[in-house]
Amino acid sequence: MRPATRLALAAVASLTLVSACSSTTSTPASSAAPATIAAAASASASSAELPADIAAQLQAAVDQVQTTFKFPGIIAGVWRPDGEWVTLTGTQGPEPSSPVTRDDHTRIGSITKTFTVTLLLQLAEKGLLSLDDTIDKYVPGMPNGDTATLLDLAHMTSGIIPYTAIPASTDEFFADTQKAWTPQELVDFVKGTKPQFPAGTKFQYSNTNTVLLGMVIEQVTGKPIADVYQENILGLLGMTQTSFPGSSNALPDPHLMGSTTQGNPDNTIKDATDWSPTYAFTAGEMISTLDDLHKWGVALGTGEGILSADMQKMRLDSVPNDIPGNSPTRSYGIGIGLTNGWLGHTGEIPGYNTVLQYNPETQTTVAIMVNTDIGIDNLNPAVAVFDAFQPILE
Repeated sequence: MRPATRLALAAVASLTLVSACSSTTSTPASSAAPATIAAAASASASSAELPADIAAQLQAAVDQVQTTFKFPGIIAGVWRPDGEWVTLTGTQGPEPSSPVTRDDHTRIGSITKTFTVTLLLQLAEKGLLSLDDTIDKYVPGMPNGDTATLLDLAHMTSGIIPYTAIPASTDEFFADTQKAWTPQELVDFVKGTKPQFPAGTKFQYSNTNTVLLGMVIEQVTGKPIADVYQENILGLLGMTQTSFPGSSNALPDPHLMGSTTQGNPDNTIKDATDWSPTYAFTAGEMISTLDDLHKWGVALGTGEGILSADMQKMRLDSVPNDIPGNSPTRSYGIGIGLTNGWLGHTGEIPGYNTVLQYNPETQTTVAIMVNTDIGIDNLNPAVAVFDAFQPILE
Protein backbone atom coordinates (compact mmCIF):
# COMPACT_ATOMS: atom_id res chain seq x y z
CA MET A 1 0.00 0.00 0.00
CA ARG A 2 1.39 3.37 -0.99
CA PRO A 3 1.66 6.02 1.71
CA ALA A 4 -1.01 8.69 1.54
CA THR A 5 1.47 11.44 0.79
CA ARG A 6 4.73 10.60 -0.91
CA LEU A 7 7.41 11.83 -3.23
CA ALA A 8 8.41 10.07 -6.43
CA LEU A 9 12.08 10.86 -5.88
CA ALA A 10 13.02 9.84 -9.40
CA ALA A 11 11.10 12.88 -10.59
CA VAL A 12 12.13 15.42 -7.97
CA ALA A 13 13.09 18.49 -9.91
CA SER A 14 16.09 20.63 -9.21
CA LEU A 15 19.27 21.99 -10.67
CA THR A 16 22.80 21.01 -11.48
CA LEU A 17 24.29 23.87 -9.49
CA VAL A 18 25.15 26.18 -12.32
CA SER A 19 26.52 29.63 -11.63
CA ALA A 20 23.04 30.89 -10.78
CA CYS A 21 23.54 29.35 -7.34
CA SER A 22 26.04 32.00 -6.40
CA SER A 23 24.82 34.88 -8.53
CA THR A 24 21.19 34.83 -7.42
CA THR A 25 20.33 38.05 -5.63
CA SER A 26 17.36 38.53 -3.39
CA THR A 27 15.77 40.81 -0.85
CA PRO A 28 14.74 39.30 2.48
CA ALA A 29 11.01 38.74 2.58
CA SER A 30 10.68 40.92 5.65
CA SER A 31 11.86 44.05 3.86
CA ALA A 32 10.81 43.70 0.21
CA ALA A 33 7.69 45.44 -1.06
CA PRO A 34 4.83 43.05 -1.90
CA ALA A 35 4.21 44.61 -5.31
CA THR A 36 7.88 44.26 -6.23
CA ILE A 37 7.99 40.67 -5.07
CA ALA A 38 4.83 39.71 -6.96
CA ALA A 39 6.22 41.25 -10.12
CA ALA A 40 9.56 39.47 -9.76
CA ALA A 41 7.87 36.14 -9.14
CA SER A 42 5.88 36.33 -12.36
CA ALA A 43 8.56 37.73 -14.64
CA SER A 44 9.90 34.48 -16.10
CA ALA A 45 7.82 34.63 -19.27
CA SER A 46 6.58 37.18 -21.74
CA SER A 47 2.95 37.43 -22.79
CA ALA A 48 3.82 35.78 -26.11
CA GLU A 49 3.08 32.16 -26.90
CA LEU A 50 5.81 29.58 -27.30
CA PRO A 51 6.74 28.71 -30.90
CA ALA A 52 4.08 26.62 -32.59
CA ASP A 53 6.35 23.62 -33.10
CA ILE A 54 7.25 23.48 -29.40
CA ALA A 55 3.62 23.89 -28.41
CA ALA A 56 2.60 21.08 -30.74
CA GLN A 57 5.24 18.75 -29.29
CA LEU A 58 4.19 19.53 -25.72
CA GLN A 59 0.52 18.90 -26.49
CA ALA A 60 1.36 15.65 -28.28
CA ALA A 61 3.28 14.54 -25.19
CA VAL A 62 0.27 15.33 -22.96
CA ASP A 63 -2.08 13.46 -25.28
CA GLN A 64 0.17 10.40 -25.37
CA VAL A 65 0.57 10.21 -21.59
CA GLN A 66 -3.15 10.76 -21.06
CA THR A 67 -3.91 7.91 -23.46
CA THR A 68 -1.53 5.63 -21.55
CA PHE A 69 -2.56 6.58 -18.01
CA LYS A 70 -6.22 7.31 -18.79
CA PHE A 71 -6.51 10.19 -16.32
CA PRO A 72 -9.59 12.42 -16.66
CA GLY A 73 -7.89 15.79 -16.92
CA ILE A 74 -4.66 17.75 -16.86
CA ILE A 75 -3.73 21.39 -16.50
CA ALA A 76 -0.13 22.18 -17.40
CA GLY A 77 1.96 25.23 -18.18
CA VAL A 78 5.42 26.07 -19.45
CA TRP A 79 6.83 29.58 -19.04
CA ARG A 80 10.06 30.74 -20.70
CA PRO A 81 11.47 34.20 -21.45
CA ASP A 82 10.26 33.82 -25.04
CA GLY A 83 6.68 32.93 -24.14
CA GLU A 84 4.25 30.61 -22.41
CA TRP A 85 2.18 27.55 -23.25
CA VAL A 86 -0.79 26.25 -21.28
CA THR A 87 -2.91 23.19 -21.93
CA LEU A 88 -6.38 22.52 -20.51
CA THR A 89 -7.06 18.94 -21.51
CA GLY A 90 -9.88 16.69 -20.36
CA THR A 91 -12.35 17.09 -17.54
CA GLN A 92 -12.38 18.12 -13.89
CA GLY A 93 -13.32 14.58 -12.89
CA PRO A 94 -14.50 11.30 -14.39
CA GLU A 95 -17.07 11.86 -17.09
CA PRO A 96 -19.68 13.20 -17.08
CA SER A 97 -17.85 16.25 -15.81
CA SER A 98 -17.05 19.80 -16.87
CA PRO A 99 -13.91 20.62 -18.86
CA VAL A 100 -10.89 21.68 -16.82
CA THR A 101 -10.25 25.41 -16.53
CA ARG A 102 -7.17 27.51 -15.88
CA ASP A 103 -8.70 28.62 -12.58
CA ASP A 104 -9.18 25.12 -11.17
CA HIS A 105 -7.73 24.47 -7.72
CA THR A 106 -5.89 21.25 -6.88
CA ARG A 107 -4.25 19.63 -3.87
CA ILE A 108 -0.49 19.97 -4.36
CA GLY A 109 0.66 17.31 -1.87
CA SER A 110 4.36 17.30 -1.09
CA ILE A 111 5.05 20.56 -2.91
CA THR A 112 3.83 21.88 0.45
CA LYS A 113 7.23 20.84 1.83
CA THR A 114 8.96 23.53 -0.21
CA PHE A 115 6.81 26.18 1.51
CA THR A 116 7.35 24.71 4.98
CA VAL A 117 11.12 24.52 4.69
CA THR A 118 11.22 28.05 3.27
CA LEU A 119 9.47 29.26 6.43
CA LEU A 120 12.07 27.41 8.49
CA LEU A 121 14.90 29.15 6.64
CA GLN A 122 13.21 32.52 7.08
CA LEU A 123 12.97 31.99 10.84
CA ALA A 124 16.63 31.02 10.92
CA GLU A 125 17.50 34.23 9.06
CA LYS A 126 15.63 36.23 11.69
CA GLY A 127 17.46 34.45 14.51
CA LEU A 128 14.25 32.98 15.92
CA LEU A 129 15.68 29.48 15.77
CA SER A 130 18.89 27.74 14.79
CA LEU A 131 19.08 25.10 12.09
CA ASP A 132 21.43 23.30 14.47
CA ASP A 133 18.72 22.94 17.12
CA THR A 134 17.79 19.31 17.72
CA ILE A 135 14.17 18.33 17.31
CA ASP A 136 13.74 17.33 20.96
CA LYS A 137 14.11 21.01 21.91
CA TYR A 138 10.64 21.45 20.43
CA VAL A 139 9.01 18.01 20.11
CA PRO A 140 10.28 15.41 22.59
CA GLY A 141 10.15 11.68 22.13
CA MET A 142 11.31 11.35 18.53
CA PRO A 143 13.88 8.76 17.38
CA ASN A 144 17.29 10.47 17.15
CA GLY A 145 15.62 13.34 19.00
CA ASP A 146 18.82 14.48 20.70
CA THR A 147 20.97 14.28 17.55
CA ALA A 148 18.70 15.04 14.56
CA THR A 149 18.82 18.78 13.85
CA LEU A 150 16.20 20.91 12.16
CA LEU A 151 18.53 20.99 9.17
CA ASP A 152 18.61 17.19 9.14
CA LEU A 153 14.81 17.15 9.06
CA ALA A 154 14.72 19.64 6.20
CA HIS A 155 17.39 17.63 4.38
CA MET A 156 15.57 14.29 4.95
CA THR A 157 18.59 12.90 6.77
CA SER A 158 17.12 12.66 10.29
CA GLY A 159 16.75 8.89 10.37
CA ILE A 160 13.17 9.28 11.63
CA ILE A 161 10.82 6.77 10.00
CA PRO A 162 7.87 8.08 7.94
CA TYR A 163 4.62 7.75 9.86
CA THR A 164 3.08 6.93 6.48
CA ALA A 165 5.16 3.73 6.44
CA ILE A 166 3.60 2.45 9.67
CA PRO A 167 0.62 0.14 8.95
CA ALA A 168 -1.31 1.29 12.02
CA SER A 169 -1.18 4.83 10.64
CA THR A 170 -2.37 4.09 7.11
CA ASP A 171 -4.95 1.57 8.34
CA GLU A 172 -6.51 4.22 10.56
CA PHE A 173 -6.45 6.81 7.80
CA PHE A 174 -8.16 4.61 5.23
CA ALA A 175 -10.70 3.40 7.80
CA ASP A 176 -11.93 6.99 8.22
CA THR A 177 -10.82 9.31 5.44
CA GLN A 178 -12.84 12.17 6.96
CA LYS A 179 -10.97 12.22 10.28
CA ALA A 180 -9.33 15.46 11.29
CA TRP A 181 -5.80 14.63 12.47
CA THR A 182 -3.60 16.72 14.73
CA PRO A 183 0.10 16.87 13.92
CA GLN A 184 0.90 15.41 17.32
CA GLU A 185 -1.22 12.36 16.50
CA LEU A 186 0.78 11.87 13.31
CA VAL A 187 4.22 12.04 14.89
CA ASP A 188 3.10 9.90 17.83
CA PHE A 189 3.05 6.94 15.45
CA VAL A 190 6.87 7.00 15.33
CA LYS A 191 7.41 7.23 19.07
CA GLY A 192 9.20 4.13 20.29
CA THR A 193 10.51 3.21 16.85
CA LYS A 194 14.21 2.76 16.27
CA PRO A 195 16.11 5.30 14.19
CA GLN A 196 16.66 4.12 10.65
CA PHE A 197 20.27 5.33 10.78
CA PRO A 198 22.39 7.89 12.68
CA ALA A 199 21.24 11.41 11.91
CA GLY A 200 22.98 13.04 8.97
CA THR A 201 24.42 9.86 7.47
CA LYS A 202 21.80 8.83 4.89
CA PHE A 203 18.86 10.13 2.91
CA GLN A 204 15.37 8.79 3.62
CA TYR A 205 12.30 10.67 2.46
CA SER A 206 9.98 11.00 5.44
CA ASN A 207 6.77 12.97 5.85
CA THR A 208 7.40 12.89 9.59
CA ASN A 209 10.27 15.33 9.13
CA THR A 210 8.16 18.06 7.58
CA VAL A 211 5.23 17.57 9.95
CA LEU A 212 7.68 18.10 12.81
CA LEU A 213 9.02 21.24 11.15
CA GLY A 214 5.49 22.60 10.91
CA MET A 215 5.06 21.99 14.63
CA VAL A 216 8.33 23.83 15.29
CA ILE A 217 7.25 26.79 13.17
CA GLU A 218 3.97 27.09 15.06
CA GLN A 219 5.80 26.98 18.41
CA VAL A 220 8.39 29.58 17.44
CA THR A 221 5.94 32.03 15.86
CA GLY A 222 3.04 31.41 18.24
CA LYS A 223 0.71 31.41 15.21
CA PRO A 224 -1.27 28.82 13.24
CA ILE A 225 0.79 27.60 10.31
CA ALA A 226 -1.80 28.90 7.82
CA ASP A 227 -1.18 32.44 9.07
CA VAL A 228 2.59 32.03 8.81
CA TYR A 229 2.34 30.82 5.19
CA GLN A 230 0.09 33.78 4.37
CA GLU A 231 2.19 36.45 6.05
CA ASN A 232 5.62 35.26 4.95
CA ILE A 233 5.05 33.78 1.49
CA LEU A 234 1.57 33.86 -0.05
CA GLY A 235 0.74 37.49 0.64
CA LEU A 236 4.19 38.69 -0.39
CA LEU A 237 4.09 36.84 -3.71
CA GLY A 238 0.49 37.67 -4.53
CA MET A 239 -0.51 34.00 -4.42
CA THR A 240 -4.17 34.72 -3.78
CA GLN A 241 -5.42 31.28 -4.84
CA THR A 242 -3.09 29.21 -2.65
CA SER A 243 -4.15 28.13 0.82
CA PHE A 244 -3.51 25.82 3.74
CA PRO A 245 -7.00 24.41 4.45
CA GLY A 246 -6.39 23.37 8.05
CA SER A 247 -9.18 21.09 9.25
CA SER A 248 -11.39 21.73 6.21
CA ASN A 249 -11.82 18.96 3.63
CA ALA A 250 -13.22 21.38 1.03
CA LEU A 251 -11.48 22.84 -2.00
CA PRO A 252 -12.33 26.30 -3.35
CA ASP A 253 -14.38 26.41 -6.54
CA PRO A 254 -13.63 25.69 -9.27
CA HIS A 255 -11.56 22.61 -8.50
CA LEU A 256 -10.39 19.28 -9.81
CA MET A 257 -11.99 16.10 -8.50
CA GLY A 258 -9.44 13.54 -7.32
CA SER A 259 -9.62 9.80 -7.99
CA THR A 260 -7.52 7.10 -6.33
CA THR A 261 -7.20 3.39 -5.70
CA GLN A 262 -5.26 3.91 -2.47
CA GLY A 263 -6.72 1.99 0.43
CA ASN A 264 -8.78 -0.20 -1.89
CA PRO A 265 -7.52 -3.81 -1.92
CA ASP A 266 -9.48 -4.60 -5.08
CA ASN A 267 -8.07 -1.52 -6.86
CA THR A 268 -11.50 0.02 -7.34
CA ILE A 269 -11.38 3.71 -8.11
CA LYS A 270 -12.81 6.03 -5.46
CA ASP A 271 -13.46 9.76 -5.29
CA ALA A 272 -10.87 11.24 -2.88
CA THR A 273 -11.79 14.88 -3.45
CA ASP A 274 -13.01 15.50 0.09
CA TRP A 275 -10.69 13.16 1.97
CA SER A 276 -9.15 14.88 4.97
CA PRO A 277 -5.84 16.55 4.06
CA THR A 278 -4.94 16.83 7.76
CA TYR A 279 -3.17 13.47 7.50
CA ALA A 280 -0.48 15.39 5.61
CA PHE A 281 -0.33 18.65 7.64
CA THR A 282 2.75 20.69 6.63
CA ALA A 283 4.11 17.78 4.59
CA GLY A 284 1.34 17.93 1.99
CA GLU A 285 -1.87 19.79 2.79
CA MET A 286 -1.76 22.89 0.59
CA ILE A 287 -4.08 23.83 -2.30
CA SER A 288 -3.10 25.93 -5.32
CA THR A 289 -3.73 26.79 -8.98
CA LEU A 290 -1.65 26.74 -12.13
CA ASP A 291 -0.76 30.44 -12.16
CA ASP A 292 0.03 30.52 -8.44
CA LEU A 293 2.32 27.52 -8.90
CA HIS A 294 4.08 29.44 -11.65
CA LYS A 295 4.78 32.29 -9.21
CA TRP A 296 6.04 29.84 -6.61
CA GLY A 297 8.27 27.99 -9.06
CA VAL A 298 10.09 31.22 -9.93
CA ALA A 299 10.41 32.30 -6.29
CA LEU A 300 11.60 28.87 -5.19
CA GLY A 301 14.18 28.64 -7.95
CA THR A 302 15.55 32.18 -7.59
CA GLY A 303 14.89 33.02 -3.95
CA GLU A 304 13.36 36.33 -5.05
CA GLY A 305 11.16 37.80 -2.36
CA ILE A 306 11.45 34.90 0.06
CA LEU A 307 15.10 34.42 1.09
CA SER A 308 18.31 36.42 1.21
CA ALA A 309 20.93 35.69 -1.41
CA ASP A 310 23.12 33.91 1.15
CA MET A 311 20.32 31.68 2.40
CA GLN A 312 19.19 30.85 -1.14
CA LYS A 313 22.78 29.95 -2.04
CA MET A 314 23.00 27.65 0.97
CA ARG A 315 19.78 25.97 -0.10
CA LEU A 316 20.97 25.43 -3.65
CA ASP A 317 24.40 24.32 -2.49
CA SER A 318 22.65 21.46 -0.67
CA VAL A 319 22.05 19.82 -4.06
CA PRO A 320 23.63 17.84 -5.55
CA ASN A 321 25.20 15.95 -2.68
CA ASP A 322 26.92 12.65 -2.03
CA ILE A 323 24.75 11.55 0.91
CA PRO A 324 23.95 7.85 0.45
CA GLY A 325 20.57 7.51 -1.19
CA ASN A 326 21.23 10.41 -3.58
CA SER A 327 23.15 10.66 -6.85
CA PRO A 328 24.97 13.45 -8.71
CA THR A 329 21.97 14.07 -10.98
CA ARG A 330 19.12 13.17 -8.63
CA SER A 331 19.34 14.28 -5.05
CA TYR A 332 17.39 15.95 -2.25
CA GLY A 333 18.59 19.08 -0.53
CA ILE A 334 17.04 21.52 1.95
CA GLY A 335 13.38 21.04 1.12
CA ILE A 336 14.13 20.99 -2.59
CA GLY A 337 15.19 18.37 -5.10
CA LEU A 338 17.52 17.92 -8.03
CA THR A 339 16.66 16.14 -11.27
CA ASN A 340 18.64 16.57 -14.45
CA GLY A 341 19.02 20.34 -14.23
CA TRP A 342 15.62 21.12 -12.73
CA LEU A 343 14.89 22.53 -9.29
CA GLY A 344 11.61 21.80 -7.50
CA HIS A 345 9.39 19.08 -6.11
CA THR A 346 6.65 16.63 -6.90
CA GLY A 347 3.42 16.28 -4.98
CA GLU A 348 1.03 13.42 -4.32
CA ILE A 349 -1.93 13.11 -2.00
CA PRO A 350 -4.82 10.69 -2.56
CA GLY A 351 -6.56 11.70 -5.76
CA TYR A 352 -4.01 14.23 -6.97
CA ASN A 353 -0.57 14.35 -8.59
CA THR A 354 1.36 17.56 -9.19
CA VAL A 355 4.81 18.58 -10.46
CA LEU A 356 6.55 21.95 -10.14
CA GLN A 357 10.00 22.67 -11.59
CA TYR A 358 12.29 25.54 -12.44
CA ASN A 359 15.36 25.42 -14.66
CA PRO A 360 17.77 28.27 -13.79
CA GLU A 361 19.82 27.90 -16.98
CA THR A 362 16.85 28.52 -19.26
CA GLN A 363 14.64 30.38 -16.74
CA THR A 364 11.89 27.90 -17.54
CA THR A 365 9.08 27.02 -15.14
CA VAL A 366 6.90 23.92 -15.55
CA ALA A 367 3.74 23.19 -13.55
CA ILE A 368 1.61 20.08 -14.09
CA MET A 369 -1.65 19.24 -12.29
CA VAL A 370 -3.39 15.87 -12.80
CA ASN A 371 -6.64 14.81 -11.11
CA THR A 372 -5.59 11.31 -10.15
CA ASP A 373 -2.68 9.65 -8.37
CA ILE A 374 -3.16 6.33 -10.16
CA GLY A 375 0.15 5.40 -11.73
CA ILE A 376 1.64 2.67 -13.86
CA ASP A 377 4.68 0.65 -12.72
CA ASN A 378 5.41 3.10 -9.88
CA LEU A 379 5.39 6.05 -12.29
CA ASN A 380 2.86 8.77 -11.49
CA PRO A 381 0.98 10.56 -14.28
CA ALA A 382 2.22 14.11 -13.71
CA VAL A 383 5.78 12.82 -13.46
CA ALA A 384 5.31 10.90 -16.73
CA VAL A 385 4.19 14.13 -18.40
CA PHE A 386 7.24 15.99 -17.14
CA ASP A 387 9.51 13.16 -18.28
CA ALA A 388 8.00 13.59 -21.76
CA PHE A 389 8.48 17.38 -21.59
CA GLN A 390 12.18 17.32 -20.71
CA PRO A 391 13.66 16.45 -24.15
CA ILE A 392 11.31 18.97 -25.79
CA LEU A 393 12.49 21.77 -23.50
CA GLU A 394 16.22 21.05 -23.70
